Amino acid sequence: MPCSNTDRFQIFLEHFSEINPSELKIILLDNGAFHKAERLVAPENIILLFIPPYSPGLDPSEKIWWKMKRAFTGKLHKTLDEVSEFMTNHVKALTKDSVKSLCGFEYIFNCKY
Repeated sequence: MPCSNTDRFQIFLEHFSEINPSELKIILLDNGAFHKAERLVAPENIILLFIPPYSPGLDPSEKIWWKMKRAFTGKLHKTLDEVSEFMTNHVKALTKDSVKSLCGFEYIFNCKY
C-alpha cells in the first residue's frame, strides 16, 4: 500500500484474517499510532501484541532490516530499478527457517496466546 494509516491497516487485518480463517494469528507490532487507533477492530482470529515503547531491539522486523541493510551497504546501484530488484531478490530469498533464526526472540516463543 502506498502509505500506512489506520484505514489501510484495518484493510490489511481484514484480508489477513481471511487467509486460513480457522488459524489464530498473532501480529507483533510497535506502538505506531495507527496500530492503536480506537476505531481499529482486530478480527477474532488476530491478536495484536505490542512490544514496549522505544525498544527496537525487541522488534523482530528490525532484525530483517539489519540483514538487508548489511547486504545493501557498499553496493552501487545506478537506478531505482536496480535498488528495487536488489531488495526484491533479498526478500524472496528469505525462508521460514531464516526468518525464525533471525526473529526468534524467546519472548515470542513463550507467548501465552
